[in-house]
Amino acid sequence: MSIMHSNSFDIRQLEAFAAVMSAGSVTGAARLLGRSQPAVTRLIQDLEADIGYALLHRSGPRITPTARGLLFHAEVERHLSSLAHIRERATAIGLDEPASLTIAATPSLAAGVLPKVIAAVAPELVPRHLHVQALAAENVVQAVLARSADFGISSLPLEHPGLDVHWVADAPCVLTLSADDPLAGDDIVRLADLADRRIITLANPYRLRHRIDEALERAGIVPRQMIDVNASITALTMVRAGLGVAIVEPATVVGVPLEGTVMRMLDHTIPFLFGAISPAALPMTPTVAAMIDAARAVALAMPGCRLHDSGGVEALADSVYGQTPHSEGVPS
Repeated sequence: MSIMHSNSFDIRQLEAFAAVMSAGSVTGAARLLGRSQPAVTRLIQDLEADIGYALLHRSGPRITPTARGLLFHAEVERHLSSLAHIRERATAIGLDEPASLTIAATPSLAAGVLPKVIAAVAPELVPRHLHVQALAAENVVQAVLARSADFGISSLPLEHPGLDVHWVADAPCVLTLSADDPLAGDDIVRLADLADRRIITLANPYRLRHRIDEALERAGIVPRQMIDVNASITALTMVRAGLGVAIVEPATVVGVPLEGTVMRMLDHTIPFLFGAISPAALPMTPTVAAMIDAARAVALAMPGCRLHDSGGVEALADSVYGQTPHSEGVPS
């Protein structure tokens, strides 16, 4: 099978394919693009002929992406996004304006920290086009490494030689309860008081969740039931619906308070570590520098938050994982 019959793509073909994937049909894609259905069909067929394999399964009017089509779509989205950013940067250069800016952050930090950060930066430093991507922590790292994001704010741990870590913050996790919960009258809630409660918390076992589990185990707590979520805002809405109490990082609770819920400190410190990152050795623009400084200030406003030395990788690893055990009887 011959693959890649030409050295370049027709941008109209890529836009047609992206539109079909977005709309779920050729008819819907034609409406999105303002083209006729036969024209969109031909663009997709020409693209498939050009790359040498099928992108879509066709069964009458129904279409579904092939396995290769799904993989190719991810590349097309990145390519089209890059082209859009190039257009934005070209316009900014022509107008002597700050270049467009892309920030990657985990969902909790994107919701709980970034709005205050952007509001705190001088208006003349904020570009006409500002892109915020809410991604899993691992994807924040990849976006910054690939330079598809100018900088990122991510939960820890993260260690990579291609990253500069500008600051590292440590804020204790908090408890969120319904405003009418009996424990809402306490300024500090004991973990022991949660023994017979349904606890809602985060799912990722390699980040915050394992520290929450360790704290519960040390306190001898076996929750009646656990609900795992992948975003703190989901946990807060479940608390508001009366489904339980939530142990979560403080960024979302402070930044996106929900009516009908209250935040209380715990009698056990469960550290939530996060930091600001950018590509290593890449000079920062005044806008990026201002955003990173503003993010540090917003972080320090969280209850009990403190800064760590961003260069102390070993100490941070111990804070996140605990002390590394020494192997016994295993040659180094």
